Amino acid sequence: MDFDLSPDQKLLESTAASFVRKESPVTRMRALRDDPVGWTPEFWKKMADLGWLGLAYPESAGGFGGSFVDVALVIEQLGAGLVPEPFIPSLLAGTAILRAGSPEQHERHLSPLIAGDTSLAFAYAERGSRFDTTWVETTATREGSDYVLRGEKVFVENGHAADAIVVSARTSGGPGDADGISLFVLERGAPGLRVTPVKTMDGRRAAMIGLDGVRVSEANRLGPEGGAAGVLDEVADLGAAAACAEGVGVMRTVLQMTVDYLRTREQFGVKIGTFQALQHRAVDMFIRTELARGTSMMASIRVADPDPVERRTAVSAAKVELAIGGRFVTQQAIQLHGGIGITDEHDVGLYFKRMHVLNVVFGDEEHHLARFSAQPSFTRGIESTAS
Repeated sequence: MDFDLSPDQKLLESTAASFVRKESPVTRMRALRDDPVGWTPEFWKKMADLGWLGLAYPESAGGFGGSFVDVALVIEQLGAGLVPEPFIPSLLAGTAILRAGSPEQHERHLSPLIAGDTSLAFAYAERGSRFDTTWVETTATREGSDYVLRGEKVFVENGHAADAIVVSARTSGGPGDADGISLFVLERGAPGLRVTPVKTMDGRRAAMIGLDGVRVSEANRLGPEGGAAGVLDEVADLGAAAACAEGVGVMRTVLQMTVDYLRTREQFGVKIGTFQALQHRAVDMFIRTELARGTSMMASIRVADPDPVERRTAVSAAKVELAIGGRFVTQQAIQLHGGIGITDEHDVGLYFKRMHVLNVVFGDEEHHLARFSAQPSFTRGIESTAS
């Protein structure tokens, strides 16, 4: 498959890289670690002015009609600079609204998002879900023309600051059932919506979301009642593909930081980059980075595939490669930097922590290995070999 970028995509990539490098170096992320929000509306507006917030949406919804490959190119550069703005959670919630919502809901929620006036959050994970989007214990009970939501969502990225949150809730059935799951859009400050901010290990902000009898109208439901399982599955895979793209940005940056350090650090009057053993380790880091980049690109292409087997296979392969390669590259970077690599003052530790988070969100290595091996394209190969 041809992974070469088009001229427009190359321009988008270089523009994003230049903007992030000039406007949001890692020092900016450091300064925002103690901020209660962790990102700024001013920078969010700049991202909107560049067209990034509307890149994933069709022109009919007010966007620019880009592919997910285009979006992934931007996300990779955001990862390179550890940009803390809620691009991915807003993308996922916005995609759920796009897939399941009505034109009126698109206008209500997507238009201000694309303009940079609002941000969104996507709340699907629960304490017992373990990456299973159908494991929904949160309930939405009919009361007249309204629904009353009760339950809890955990570690919701941007849940502490979002203007609206897309929440999955069960209108029928039990945890694990694909049927009976519905999606609702909850406005910030809704009565009964309990938001508890938490700090994640990479210095960013998320929230535990409590739903203590939140009453919403039928107009806040996305799509038909009980029919949201397919959309949830697609959006979760989109999140995994986005995490891979950001992870590639992290890996490529860490690799470059490490190579630069090996070229300048002297020991016993000699540049340590001249030591062959360290050169070999740098080459191994490069190989892992390129493997992650290739599988991430495939996931970015296949994540929009109407065939769920093709989508899941590509996304899970990329997520597993990110877990293995991302862990290897960031660990090697810390070790090759020596003592300064484990200090908070050095940026390599920040990238290491972000990689750890990216390896867990939307399915860890164990989850995606199991899912990949369960796909028909994999099991058919085993069956034919066994026979």
